[in-house]
Amino acid sequence: MEITFENVRDIIVETLSCDAGDVKLETNLIEDLEADSLEIVELSMALQEKLGAGIEDEDLEKIHTVQDILDYIKSKQA
Repeated sequence: MEITFENVRDIIVETLSCDAGDVKLETNLIEDLEADSLEIVELSMALQEKLGAGIEDEDLEKIHTVQDILDYIKSKQA
């Protein structure tokens, strides 16, 4: 599956139970969506399951925004 903002947004909405309108490229997962560390891990697992590309545990602390997720996944695919 192609990695697009829309795909990632839909997974974030489903995993974090937030509104799609609240998820933009600059949205901060912790500050704006109030995700805790467990939810961030769950999000990574959902990304891996649905897109085949998750975030390594040691890199989770570097991920802050939706753009960070997209950049990270695309860099791992290159």
